[in-house]
Amino acid sequence: MRAVTWQGKRDVRVENVPDPHIKDPTDAIVRITSSGLCGSDLHLYEVLTPFMTPGDILGHEPIGVVEEVGPEVTNLQPGDRVVVPFQIACGHCWMCRTGLPTQCETTQVADEGMGAALFGYTRLYGAVPGAQAEYLRVPQAQFGPIKVPEGPPDDRYVYLSDVLPTAWQAVEYAGLPRGGTLVVLGLGPIGDMACRIARLRGAEVVMGVDLVPGRLQRAREQGVETYDLGDFDDRAALVAAIRDRTDGRGPDAVIDAVGTEAHGSVAGRLAQQAATMLPSSWAARLAEKAGTDRLAALYTAIDLVRRGGTISLSGVYGGMLSPLPLLTMFDKQIQLRMGQANVRRWVDDLLPLVTDEDPLGVDDFASHHLPLDDAPHAYKIFQRKEEDAVKILLRP
Repeated sequence: MRAVTWQGKRDVRVENVPDPHIKDPTDAIVRITSSGLCGSDLHLYEVLTPFMTPGDILGHEPIGVVEEVGPEVTNLQPGDRVVVPFQIACGHCWMCRTGLPTQCETTQVADEGMGAALFGYTRLYGAVPGAQAEYLRVPQAQFGPIKVPEGPPDDRYVYLSDVLPTAWQAVEYAGLPRGGTLVVLGLGPIGDMACRIARLRGAEVVMGVDLVPGRLQRAREQGVETYDLGDFDDRAALVAAIRDRTDGRGPDAVIDAVGTEAHGSVAGRLAQQAATMLPSSWAARLAEKAGTDRLAALYTAIDLVRRGGTISLSGVYGGMLSPLPLLTMFDKQIQLRMGQANVRRWVDDLLPLVTDEDPLGVDDFASHHLPLDDAPHAYKIFQRKEEDAVKILLRP
């Protein structure tokens, strides 16, 4: 089959690789019809390269059709249309039953000290072959795949794999009171969708911050008040402008949808780039013990949020020695929630929203639909924020 493979820093290629097959009785094989390119994939493209191996198959946002199931998968049959969540979870362990499939005790990558295995996401999360491919082996298929109706285009449902539950959890974790004020830092796919969800759930004011004109325009079209980072001399000026909009207090909650590759973090960027130049085994040990993040977005969130407010992190961070201003956080009584989205936990809330009315605008959410063979170009324009690339779907 054809698949998108990682070959090195900023080097992805579409290659012929062996077709997957059933290995365990709880496996299924899914023929992929669409697969999203996620901001988290860009971390593999550059920052997390020490944890990658040439030939790793990328991707974790698929929709497709079941081709084959193992003998213990009784809830699916060939021909079913399914969305596959990005994490691999069993559904029956204590963590899964508690609503935390990201911490599944059956698939935890214990050797690396990490949570549930993920599709297409480094050896830290199990080095499981990913979904930017023609076919995908789905472990724990008795629980993971979400059956969806035939008929509507893939765009209607594919975001149940990651974008929708990640944005929903970001808003849920923000603890926003009805009629409250929210700032979303970063208007990529997750930040954009979090703005839409927050407005749907009753936020009075939703403000979005970014520096890409096309992303700011998309948010404005959804009724979001936007702030262009390029219009401000520094973080303090941005914070002052938003505080003025919120009676001098700051917003009730801030969602950081940026993560470790934030703009404006010069020292962090240099440290990350230097690490990727080392031999992979050295770089991995360094990242595990002394890794740092670009923290400009998180520092901005800490400055922005009102006293007693909440910061919700959906952007991925990975630094082991990233410094935080704990005195400020303690004094402001900031509540902080974070983590990978627990996809299956939110499915019942989200399925009614991918309806004929399409209140979240999923049908038009993708900025690009590209064939799988164009994946190298897709990664390039998405990372460089060129061609108004906000959300890209790849089609085998």
